[in-house]
Amino acid sequence: MQEYRNDKIVVRYDPKICIHAGDCVRGLPSVFDVAAKPWIDVNGAAPEAIAGQVRRCPSGALSYELLNKGD
Repeated sequence: MQEYRNDKIVVRYDPKICIHAGDCVRGLPSVFDVAAKPWIDVNGAAPEAIAGQVRRCPSGALSYELLNKGD
């Protein structure tokens, strides 16, 4: 499991179950870019937009957790 985070969101990626459908890359290329290192940039869009795209992952390889700064 790979984890990418900032103070607002954590995105987790499980390469073992990814089917490489590409929905993430096509849907939010400012965050998901397979040519970049790291390939997930959690600073590339608003946390809500990232969460919405992660929910569209057909395999469930991507998951997220929204973080509350005040906690």
